[in-house]
Amino acid sequence: MTFDNLGLSADLLATVAREGYTEPTPVQSAAIPPILAGRDVLAAAQTGTGKTAAFVLPTLERLRGHANAGFSPARHPVRVLILTPTRELAVQVSDAVKTYSRGTSLRSAVVYGGTRIDPEIKLLWRGVEILVATPGRLLDHIGQKTVNLSQVEVLVLDEGDRMLDMGFIPDVRKIVALMPTQHQTLLFSATFSDDIRRLAKEFQRDPEIIEVAARNSIADNLTQVLYPVDQDRKADLLIHLIKRDAMEQVLVFTRSKAGASRLASYLDRRGVSTSAIHGDRSQSERTRALEAFRGRFVKVLVATDVASRGLDIADLPYVVNFELPYEPQDYIHRIGRTGRAGASGTAISLVSPDEVEELRAVQRLLRKSIPCAVVEEFLPNPDAEPTQSRRPAGRSAAPSSSGWGHQRESAPSGRPRRSLAATSR
Repeated sequence: MTFDNLGLSADLLATVAREGYTEPTPVQSAAIPPILAGRDVLAAAQTGTGKTAAFVLPTLERLRGHANAGFSPARHPVRVLILTPTRELAVQVSDAVKTYSRGTSLRSAVVYGGTRIDPEIKLLWRGVEILVATPGRLLDHIGQKTVNLSQVEVLVLDEGDRMLDMGFIPDVRKIVALMPTQHQTLLFSATFSDDIRRLAKEFQRDPEIIEVAARNSIADNLTQVLYPVDQDRKADLLIHLIKRDAMEQVLVFTRSKAGASRLASYLDRRGVSTSAIHGDRSQSERTRALEAFRGRFVKVLVATDVASRGLDIADLPYVVNFELPYEPQDYIHRIGRTGRAGASGTAISLVSPDEVEELRAVQRLLRKSIPCAVVEEFLPNPDAEPTQSRRPAGRSAAPSSSGWGHQRESAPSGRPRRSLAATSR
């Protein structure tokens, strides 16, 4: 199968070839023809398999008849609306739109919170056919009457499962109510869930369902490993692993914004160049941190789950779960930042005795255990009282340290040590 067989025009095929792509990925092969045919599409695929191009290329093809060089904004109404849950993903999608539409007269723009709205308003007044937006900022523009959705022909909901997690669906409903009744809806997600299927029933009509990988599967070229360690020694173990394995470009995930900032500061003070990216940082700060990481000016980027979608870093070799996420689905999104597009990658989890419940949830989702490795001097202290993890309201407390299992091995100090064998078996 080549791109020539998918029904794309010669201009788009030439653009794809210039970008160095010769064969479509499975999700592109499956999604592009029905999108070109005007079908609604519900698609799930592993992260890093080309979902963005799978909807950008056919929507650009559908807009070819609307391309014009007119100066009047009225000749460039919004015809394709792409909604994303995060700023980083919005920028990534916008970059793809600009790349593939190069050489056409189609106009595009991206709008998201955390930045001044005035430059966006000036850009929108010129008229754009393709608008990439986060839901909240789009509603701000709608309130200021700088965006009109009355001529939208295609709606794309990218990372729909994350929109659900972040509570954006009420905003999406408000936005959809302002669009024509007859429009094509494309719903893309890293994973399928029952909630996503219910969402599809609400917004789509008889969608083509595309699932190119088994639910919650992980790329074959991604190595997973966990290290048992007490919570208060995780940062030092991370430094040890980075130095021991001469790691470069390490993306580290924490649960909280404050935790991300603390960890970044700690690593940096101990000679590991680090930046942090999370919701409390301004967009310019997040952009600078990401560019420094991509350019290898810093070795480690610490992020919260807000950044687990939309980070597109070529050949990222390492992802570290400094803390396991409360929602096991987020584990898949996090480690999906590495092992992309056929490259190999390593996903490391630093697991404390308080995280046994989260570990079991992740392994149930994966339907397999995560291999366990140990660094002798960082093994958990069997005599320490477990610290209750800070959980969102309504979640059960962490299990006691007995949840680690009762297998004991002799440690160098002569004291017994805990093992993850029972949990990771």
